[in-house]
Amino acid sequence: MARLKITQTKSYIGSKQNHRETLRSLGLKRLHDVVVKEDRPEFRGMVQTVRHLVTVEEVD
Repeated sequence: MARLKITQTKSYIGSKQNHRETLRSLGLKRLHDVVVKEDRPEFRGMVQTVRHLVTVEEVD
């Protein structure tokens, strides 16, 4: 199964509360944190919510 490498590229300061909670749910706590998650619809939806704060790469 494919995996997603999610990197927080922008700060969440000044963003909405649900965006902060979504970043925390993904496991991102501070700038330049990186997590690798399975490519599932749940994670795709979370990334879509905070797409302006993160970058996503597919890894094998």
